[in-house]
Amino acid sequence: MGATKTEHFTERQNELARMAKALGHPARIAIIDYLSTVDTCICGDIVKELPLAQPTVSQHLKELKNAGLIKGTIEGTAICYCIDENALKHLNDYIAHISERISKRTTCC
Repeated sequence: MGATKTEHFTERQNELARMAKALGHPARIAIIDYLSTVDTCICGDIVKELPLAQPTVSQHLKELKNAGLIKGTIEGTAICYCIDENALKHLNDYIAHISERISKRTTCC
């Protein structure tokens, strides 16, 4: 497999790519959807909401956390998760910027 050559891209581009990659699995989208519906950090409830085994959910949570999309805090023996609002704002701003740019085009293929 070839090298990704991430050093050739800006930190912003690499960060957005990490987030987009993390969102590239339907289970992770389901986790974000669920976390967006609750008002508090969630510990064990996520497993009850998905048709996946606990280790699988944990792996998906780890990917989302590594991408910076969710935050996790340790409470006793559990890790509680919530959406990192700043990360989603950053992603939303990027998409809005691209949408604005292409809406100004006069021609396209």
